[in-house]
This record gives sequence, C-alpha cells and structure tokens, in this order.
Amino acid sequence: MFDSVRDDVRATLEEIRAAGLHKPERVIGTPQSATVEVTAGGRPGEVLNFCANNYLGLADHPEVVTAAHAALDRWGYGMASVRFICGTQEVHKELEARLSAFLGQEDTILYSSCFDANGGVFETLLGAEDAVISDALNHASIIDGIRLSKARRFRYANRDMADLEQQLKEATEGGARRKLIVTDGVFSMDGYVAPLADICDLAERYDAMVMVDDSHAVGFVGAGGRGTPELHGVMDRVDIITGTLGKALGGASGGYVAARAEIVALLRQRSRPYLFSNTLAPVIAAASLKVLDLLESAGDLRDKLNANTALFRSRMTDEGFDILPGDHAIAPVMIGDAAEAGKMAELLLERGVYVIGFSYPVVPQGQARIRVQLSAAHSTEDVNRAVDAFVAARAELRG
Repeated sequence: MFDSVRDDVRATLEEIRAAGLHKPERVIGTPQSATVEVTAGGRPGEVLNFCANNYLGLADHPEVVTAAHAALDRWGYGMASVRFICGTQEVHKELEARLSAFLGQEDTILYSSCFDANGGVFETLLGAEDAVISDALNHASIIDGIRLSKARRFRYANRDMADLEQQLKEATEGGARRKLIVTDGVFSMDGYVAPLADICDLAERYDAMVMVDDSHAVGFVGAGGRGTPELHGVMDRVDIITGTLGKALGGASGGYVAARAEIVALLRQRSRPYLFSNTLAPVIAAASLKVLDLLESAGDLRDKLNANTALFRSRMTDEGFDILPGDHAIAPVMIGDAAEAGKMAELLLERGVYVIGFSYPVVPQGQARIRVQLSAAHSTEDVNRAVDAFVAARAELRG
C-alpha cells in the first residue's frame, strides 16, 4: 500500500531539505546539562548547551537524581493504567496538592505532557455555544486543543489589547455563553511576556475566563518563581494555568492543569487525554516534588539565570546582532533566511556551542532565528564563549 505514496513522501522530504528547512536531530551521550557530549549528528565532543529548556539547571541536579532513584525503589517504574482505574498513587495526589499550593490555585490535575493538558481543556469546557479567544502566537498545543472543541474561534494579534477587546466584543455580540481568553505566559519563539494584568482587566469587563500556558515561566519568572501571574500580580485572577514538568521543573516530562476546583473536577470526568492515557510515571512525580522543595530556596539560581541572560543580551547587542528585546532567558537571535540560520548553527557547533536554527513552519517565513536559551547552570565564562563563537561564526558566514 505504501508504495503508491512513497515517491510523494520522498519528494516532500527533498523539498524540505532544498528549502533549508530540514531539522536534524543530534544525539548526545551525556545527561542534560550546561555542557553535553554530541555523539552523532554534528561535530563529536563536548559542547556548551544553549538550546535546552533547562532554565534552572535542575535536569541533572544531584538531589533530583537521588529522589528519582528512591522513587523507583518505593513506587516502581510505571503505572500500566489510567488514573481512574488503578493508575493513581499517593505520590500523584501529593504532587497535585503541592502544585496547587505553589501556583495559588484550588486544584491541579496531572497529564502525561502539557501538550495533552492543552489538548484536554477546550473540548471539555467549551461547546458550540461558547467562544475561545486565542493569541495569534500561542503554542501549537493550544491551537490543536482549540481545534478539538466546537467553540467559535477568535484570534487576536500578539499581545494586542485593542484587538483582544474587539474579539471579545464580537464574541459577546454573537451571544457566546462562555468566553475563554487563552495566551502563552511567555511566547516560546520570541521570549515576549503576555500582558496578563491588561488581559485580566478585559476579561472582567467582558465576563470571560482567562487561561495561561506558563510552560516557559514557572520555576523562574516572578519573585518566587510562580510564573507570569505572579510577575503581573494576578495570581487570583487567572482561572486556568497549564504547564509542564519538562522545562525548568526538572526537565523530564509531564504536564498539568492548575485551576478552579470545579474546572479540575470536570476535567477528571471528561478530559480525554486524562481518561485514556497512562498517568505520569511515579519516578517523575516524586522527582518533581523534590524540585518544588528546591524552588523554595532557588533565589540564587533565579538570580544567576537573570545575570546570565542580561550578560548575553547586552554583549550580543553590543556586537551588532539583531536580538529580540526583553529580559527573558529565551533570547532569539534573528537571522531571517532559513538556510543561513541553519548554516550558522552548524558553524557554532563546530566552535563548541550547541544551538538550533528555527525556521518555517516553527516560525513565520522570513523570520528564521537561532533561539538561545540561557541556564543558571552556565558560568559567566560559558556565556562569553558563546558570544565570541557567534561573532566568529558570523565572520566566516560572511566570508
């Protein structure tokens, strides 16, 4: 059967390569850390890692690893079931309670990933008589989750409050029963932060709920690392927070929805990714509890991350690179041309700096970039070496 489509698939793959849009996977032979060893897909050897979501450097933290080892002995390897059958352990309930307290929400429900969390919210909460109003640059998981629901769909320009209000007016005038505004807390390709205080003001004016995917913020944004709602002082005004355990919170996998108690209760009964997928492995749940312990005294890690971010952004700007403004640890270096971005990433790897060129369809056509992600695990010397490598790679690229 496949023989009839094989040539078409091969042609599509060739088009991707010819356009400079092919995304190779490099293989590393070490734990995720500030430095990793590339074993395949690039120059072999140890390189500085500036492309992971390991914002606080906890992916290989010894206390997290120790907690994971202990959890394997205490709880076993996997659940082999979904939650409502026999897939819930005490460690899962404890993690849900800890996340709720940390994020200032009434309850939390765990998912196997944040992609699944976002995929399980909209269809459960919204019907054909409802409306969802989504930021134009929201993550793909939000877009796909919205597609699963029958709600009317409205989209507003990125962080544009005038456009958001216009969409809210149209949804209201259209007789929407429920209205849900959804936004990334931090937009992963740009490092821009959503104006949550303004969004909450509009939500209250138009009787809408607010949902935030805070995957690129929880753990290190805000005074206590509680994310963009804490940063903007609206923790009590956001109705739904989705997030991941796979970035700053240890970097493994798993997601969650932290929300009003009634919302979480309904998700437990109707959310398909929750009802039909195995629950989070107990070792991840237990290690995540240790991460939450560490976050209580992680001010020094957040300070180090902020210092590294400020240094990289300042030096890159001084060197004449086009880097998107902001102060988030996502620091996109704009290249424009997809093939050039890919080539620069290769040249940087040759110089011992592991970064990735992002191009269409991950970002819009003509806006290819290298997304640099800083970590608290990086030293000042690491950051300076990365900037020096960018300067040298640019010089070689220009010939």
